[in-house]
Amino acid sequence: MRRTILSALLLALIATSARAQDGVAQVLRQIEENNPALHAAAYDASSQKLENASANNLENPSLSYSHLWDSDDKDITVGELVISQGFDFPSLYATRGKVNRHRASALDAQADATRQDILLQAKELCMDIIMLKHTQSLLDERLRNAEQLAKLYATRLSTGDANALEVNKVNLEMLNVRTESRSNRIALDAALQQLAALNGGTAIDASLLTDYPAAPLPASFEDICDELLAADPTLRALQGEQLAAEKQISLSRQGWLPRLELGYRRNTETRHPLNGIVVGFSFPLFENKGKVKQAKAQSMGASLRRDDARVKAAAYLTQCYDEARSLQASIEEYRQTLSRQQDLTLLRRALDGGEISMIEYFVEVSVVYQSQANLLTLECQYQKAMARLYRSRL
Repeated sequence: MRRTILSALLLALIATSARAQDGVAQVLRQIEENNPALHAAAYDASSQKLENASANNLENPSLSYSHLWDSDDKDITVGELVISQGFDFPSLYATRGKVNRHRASALDAQADATRQDILLQAKELCMDIIMLKHTQSLLDERLRNAEQLAKLYATRLSTGDANALEVNKVNLEMLNVRTESRSNRIALDAALQQLAALNGGTAIDASLLTDYPAAPLPASFEDICDELLAADPTLRALQGEQLAAEKQISLSRQGWLPRLELGYRRNTETRHPLNGIVVGFSFPLFENKGKVKQAKAQSMGASLRRDDARVKAAAYLTQCYDEARSLQASIEEYRQTLSRQQDLTLLRRALDGGEISMIEYFVEVSVVYQSQANLLTLECQYQKAMARLYRSRL
């Protein structure tokens, strides 16, 4: 029988965790569909990729016609038609295409980084909303308790079983809790409005955000560090830019190759028109000067930026992991301590029975409620730290 009860409780806990995970995930999916800034980033990336690709197009063909006449005999005229197409050395187009592919990869990664930033902001708001809802439940319980005590001590005051100091103490507690409750509701409404703004102005169903999703702390940071760094879109964007810069060196070296021009020419100077082809070469003796050095310097800068970003990203992930580990330890300490605390119901019975004074009761109750509020804050901070740690998985 005992084993059956434990199994049922375990299944209920798993089901609750799954619903919480699905609720937050559902909110993030809605925001991904409706957030204007996220869609704008995708369009910007697409626009930039098209612009980069257009730089590798052939230049426009040219058409010219000359009509000449003899200055002595106006009846003698000459006409000449030239149609030509200029283009770079063929290998340049292939190299530019490789550069553009690396740049496109970097642009996609930048758009993904923007997406993850927005979803991380939304997920942290979800954690705040869950904490504020739990805090509201705790404050509602405290307020009900204070209101009951206020009624009880108002009655006792009229019968002479309580004094004015005790009544004032109860009323002051009720006022303080009511003020905290109002402030918490204001903060909750503000968080919901911020989440709606991220959702393109459409309100989010608050019932989806009731409990925190499961977020177990990895046993070892080293086991996940390389995976998280490899998935970091900011690092992938810098890697794409660095590869594009390396390929740009090859492109600059090929800039010394001659430009070509092919075309058709028709001349009517004689009785019988002359038809032929136009072949031209343009040698970039001055235009490409210094561009190889520039490309090398740009590649070195891109490489250093990538390495610097990787070091900073690894340090940030380490900070998030250490913060989460510390918060988890504090959460466990609070839970163990609260499980050993005297039950609030027993404290109320002791107060009603005259075993403890009003001052002693409020001291004990305040410590318990403050500890519960601290636990809620720690749980929220832990969830945020884990969300930042796993940002690349959003």
